[in-house]
Amino acid sequence: MNKVIGVTDLQRKMRSVMDEVERGVCFVITKGSRPKAAIIPYEEFLKFQEMLEKETLTRFDKLIARMRELNAKYSDEEVAADIEEVLKEISGDKGGG
Repeated sequence: MNKVIGVTDLQRKMRSVMDEVERGVCFVITKGSRPKAAIIPYEEFLKFQEMLEKETLTRFDKLIARMRELNAKYSDEEVAADIEEVLKEISGDKGGG
């Protein structure tokens, strides 16, 4: 169950709001009639954080797979040669160009 509470009202009722949150009630905090934040039970926060982490790791895994696919045509030797060439160019630019 979600409840909506204004920031001024929250300041006056913080203790009772926290008691409700401990019982599983979530609050949407408004300022000027616009939603600005939420207060949720800590267990729900942990679940949300875990979900975000899983989503981030899934996106990262997809990116790695795409990079592997796009770079499959290049050998390790070609990549190493390209890196060496770039490093030489960079060290040559330090001389004052």
